[in-house]
Amino acid sequence: MASNGTVKCQPPMKAVSNGVFQGDNPLHFALPLLIIQICLVVVLTRVLAYCLRPLRQPRVVAEIIGGILLGPSALGRNQKYLHAVFPPQSLTVLDTIANLGLLFFLFLVGLELDPKALRQTGKKALSIALAGITLPFTLGIGTSFVLRATISEGVSQGPFLVFMGVALSITAFPVLARILAELKLLTTDVGRMAMSAAAVNDIAAWILLALAIALSGTGRSPLVSIWVFLCGSGFVILCIFLVPPVFKQLAKRCPQGEPVDEIYICATLAAVLAAGFVTDAIGIHALFGAFILGVLVPKEGPFSGALVEKVEDLVSGLFLPLYFVSSGLKTNVATIQGAQSWGLLALVIFTACFGKIVGTVVVSLLCKIPLKEALTLGFLMNTKGLVELIVLNIGKDRGVLNDQAFAIMVLMALFTTFITTPIVVTIYKPARMARSDYKHKTIQRKESQTQLRLLTCFNSSRNIPSLINLIEASRGTGKREGVLRVYAMHLMELSERSSAIRMAHKARKNGMPFWNRVKDSDPTQIIVAFEAFQHLSQVSVRPTTAISSMSSMHIDICNSATKKKVAMIILPFHKHQRVDGSFETSRVGLRHVNKRVLEHAPCSVGIFVDRGLGGTCQVAASNVDYNITVFFFGGRDDREAASYGRVMAEHPGIHLDVVCFVVGPGVGGDSVRVDIGGGDESRSADEVFIAEFESKVSKDNGSIRFKEFEVSGASEAVEVMRRYNRSNLIIVGRVAEGELVEALKGRSECPELGAVANLLIGSPEFTASVLVVQQFCGQLTGDSLRTLKQGDAPEAEGESDSH
Repeated sequence: MASNGTVKCQPPMKAVSNGVFQGDNPLHFALPLLIIQICLVVVLTRVLAYCLRPLRQPRVVAEIIGGILLGPSALGRNQKYLHAVFPPQSLTVLDTIANLGLLFFLFLVGLELDPKALRQTGKKALSIALAGITLPFTLGIGTSFVLRATISEGVSQGPFLVFMGVALSITAFPVLARILAELKLLTTDVGRMAMSAAAVNDIAAWILLALAIALSGTGRSPLVSIWVFLCGSGFVILCIFLVPPVFKQLAKRCPQGEPVDEIYICATLAAVLAAGFVTDAIGIHALFGAFILGVLVPKEGPFSGALVEKVEDLVSGLFLPLYFVSSGLKTNVATIQGAQSWGLLALVIFTACFGKIVGTVVVSLLCKIPLKEALTLGFLMNTKGLVELIVLNIGKDRGVLNDQAFAIMVLMALFTTFITTPIVVTIYKPARMARSDYKHKTIQRKESQTQLRLLTCFNSSRNIPSLINLIEASRGTGKREGVLRVYAMHLMELSERSSAIRMAHKARKNGMPFWNRVKDSDPTQIIVAFEAFQHLSQVSVRPTTAISSMSSMHIDICNSATKKKVAMIILPFHKHQRVDGSFETSRVGLRHVNKRVLEHAPCSVGIFVDRGLGGTCQVAASNVDYNITVFFFGGRDDREAASYGRVMAEHPGIHLDVVCFVVGPGVGGDSVRVDIGGGDESRSADEVFIAEFESKVSKDNGSIRFKEFEVSGASEAVEVMRRYNRSNLIIVGRVAEGELVEALKGRSECPELGAVANLLIGSPEFTASVLVVQQFCGQLTGDSLRTLKQGDAPEAEGESDSH
């Protein structure tokens, strides 16, 4: 192998093999080995993320742990595994792909930071951010003297001081956004303050890191560091003047609602690579160029959103985890040996936590923020993440951090991020079901002229036209402005993607009127539609956003309903209509959300089954010409359905038919007024309601028709219902009462909607949109609760089939 003092070098790996049948081992070739490495990383990190989900840890924690496990600290102790899966000659390819993924990821992170929003940062957030940088940076410099005297002897003093200061003062902005969203703190004062302060902190950290890299150069002359810093500053200034105008022109060529031309996406990605090349040539790392370009790209219009959609999943899902493995392969926890090393680890963790938390808390208290919220801010600002690893890896590659110091700093980053969520949950309780009493929790009320408040939810632009037409139908006479107030809630599923930060920016405007929106805010197709509707009608429409995982989305909806004091929540049906008229599941988990809202809602609830109410576009008020039908069998929910129908009938373009079913002698013995099976109290309430309703109809101008049909069985009832098939909208109670309804019950795909609604949406004979109404009653019992517990097993199966 070796003779006369010479060493035989390993030949470079070829890209692809000829296959195992030709005698080649795929693990000896670059491409198949890289595929194995990517698959191994993705599977391990996803499994760890799933295991850590009960602890509500962000995915970055699982990725850091996964990288450490794959490295020499755990699995890498087996040399056969390490040389087979991560041989030394493969690490160049692995690091290159990992850094390429990181390059585009930091472009996306920059794309999420809005310089205009930073300029509007309040004095409190700015003070908290500066304190959260200054004290940890100072303590980091102090800690560096201790490390240099023990485990880091011989390293260059200046760069080491700055790297330690930066490493301890960083707050991970993307990770913080994820934690805040997970804990439902985005729209709270604490969440808004933390996000603003973290954004300032992030920018400051990158500037300090650029300084640290410039100082860590290996040039013999100190002038080299000055030249690097000056050239880097010149590049940033040049980008500030050149990048925004160019991308504004690109954005103008991408009209709202139209797909972005592929050539613009390719040109932007090429510009990211070019910016990375320039900053790498200057000597301040390629990542800076990508990040700066992302920050300077204008955030208005669809262009920035299209960039995120095109790049994000591939980068964050496949390539970015490789960077954590690259870090993990450099992390050997075994180098931390003896009392001294473990004592230094404890010192670094204490210094990092003490500097961030104490600095933030003291300034927060001086800004008259309550102690509990100040402590919460302190722990939130102590979050580390990807940027921390970037700093440490650059320090390791530049020779500023040795193996032991690197391992200590990685464990510090992991520990500080891991403790954030549990401690914040303990100190500052996340959002729970709010319960507060307010007067009008139902549509049915004595004071019919009081303001009606609705919370309408949507999860995509597909049903926006029908939803707006439903709101138009609900506004009544329109004689008095302000009779109807609508809160339009966008249901956004919380994801692990960096665009969760963009969700945070949307959540900041939670509940603000459209006319209060800043002029240069990001307009979307949905916002434009609601804004246009408000200007054309006399309805007050306010946007709000629910950002949550599907398992806890109902908490956001119910809490918003309580805060806004709404009378009804209108939810989208979890299926959408195909061209052939059948239904398919449109969103996994939406059915679960609807069931939980029905169970826990603080007011009445409606589920809107959209079959194109008013067509595919918004119908102007003067052109509204709808026939709406209410099927009344009896019970609380039916009374609410009829009350909502009566509100709609006040609209001059709406004709309402209320069809009341009477049970003939053949079904229940003696003929009764309405089909009621809920006891004397329910029968009495229905009879009183019908009497009052008929008296109001007699005074009406003819827009309401009340008809009573005596039927002897379910088949006759269905025949009557078929007569109203040409209606635009049918309103039914979720759980109607009586023997006739029992006869209508059969096998239903959606038991939570009730027997009548299942008949209407399950039969191809009925083509009208359906609104299924449940009246608020406090605690659900009987069929109302039992139907929500049915159908959970088929749900998952049905949803998986559709996707």
